[in-house]
Amino acid sequence: MSSALQMTAFGLTLLSTLFLLLATCTDCWMVNADDSLEVSHKCRGLWRECVTNMQDGVRTCDQYDSILADHPVKIVVTRTLMITADLLAGLALATLVLGLDCIKFLKEDPCVKLRMCYGAGVTLGIGSILGLVGSVWYVVDVYVERATLVSHNIFLGVHYDFGWSCWLGMAGSTGCFVASVLLTC
Repeated sequence: MSSALQMTAFGLTLLSTLFLLLATCTDCWMVNADDSLEVSHKCRGLWRECVTNMQDGVRTCDQYDSILADHPVKIVVTRTLMITADLLAGLALATLVLGLDCIKFLKEDPCVKLRMCYGAGVTLGIGSILGLVGSVWYVVDVYVERATLVSHNIFLGVHYDFGWSCWLGMAGSTGCFVASVLLTC
């Protein structure tokens, strides 16, 4: 496998893994998107809900009760899929580093290094699918929940859009998938 292709896949894997980790840890999966003059900015995430006062910049966050408490299915499934995607992407990154031609580990056995790169690609592919399913699951569930309320003429007072954490998760998953294709094809 050419060194340029390996380094491209490595850079993309590193960046995408960071995106996945940031998406999992941050709290802006949904943001309020009202057209009215708001005095606060609300974000909902997988772990907590935060409100930022727009006048003085003070931010307060409410942690969800417990990881083991009853949560909506969208949060539990998205947490599980994103954490699994993070772990698989991290494992693939470590395996890829050891399989790179420019690393002296197992330099005398290029066949093993090639198999390590291929294994990292397969692991990245699985992780990317899990991350993408988790991100899309959350988006679809939020959309269906909102559409159901609107169809029943229920006004919540706050309209939520998809936040930057959600888009970061999708971008990280897509980058991992592209790196997987580079390493396995």
